[in-house]
Amino acid sequence: MTSRSIQAFNDLRVPQGAVAIHWFGQSSFALKDEQGTVVLVDPYFPRERPPEKFIHAEPPVDEAQVRTDYVLLTHDHRDHTCAESIHRIAAAWPGARFAGPVESVRRAIETGVDPARTQVVQAGEAVSLGTMTAHAVYSKPPEGDPRAGIPAPDVTHLGYVVEAGNVRIYISGDPIHTFANLEELTSAVARLRPDVGLLTTHPTEGEFPYFDGCVRMAQAVGIKTAIPSHYQCFVKRNYDPAEWAACFEGTGIETRIIPYNTWIVYP
Repeated sequence: MTSRSIQAFNDLRVPQGAVAIHWFGQSSFALKDEQGTVVLVDPYFPRERPPEKFIHAEPPVDEAQVRTDYVLLTHDHRDHTCAESIHRIAAAWPGARFAGPVESVRRAIETGVDPARTQVVQAGEAVSLGTMTAHAVYSKPPEGDPRAGIPAPDVTHLGYVVEAGNVRIYISGDPIHTFANLEELTSAVARLRPDVGLLTTHPTEGEFPYFDGCVRMAQAVGIKTAIPSHYQCFVKRNYDPAEWAACFEGTGIETRIIPYNTWIVYP
């Protein structure tokens, strides 16, 4: 645990007009607005962590330590819809509600979450998260990108633009490699006028946009600030965020790198 501990995040009073963003590694975030509502995004805190697979020997947090009102899931891959974390969150926080695409909600119910605590979300819909609202968009089209030879994804892949007071946070989920080239995807996000983006990327792994594609994606959706995600978890999927940030030089888009397992207040 870093010096800016999760207890400090729990105790934080977010200033008016701002949002706190805690990054736990990979694509796991907590968002906290000025009213104190906390939304966990894709919580992935497995406890069995073989050293050949995981960078960190211990999970960044125990689920019971993070006061949780809502859990927002992007897609049903294990590092985004983690059954064991969902089970522990549901047990520790009986008031927490879970929202996501149909496969992720089905997974949550399979772990023992009461269906009444869940909500299926589809692209183009909005879901209330207490004092926040999440607008669902596609991160990968259901048909893939046949022109680029990319097949249909195995599950529904969503991203979200979350309204937290005056701030709009774009959560990319795991975007298709050609995201910036697909106007139907970029325009759906741009219409929601996001301020900051939590962006999945990788310099060499072709499932997601490379660094240059991430820059074009950020430009196309109109964000002011870009924050990298989907690293500092797996040994074989890590990257240097400084190299990513260097690709944004001269674009007019600010980059902010959140240190592992700590938080920032935005803006």
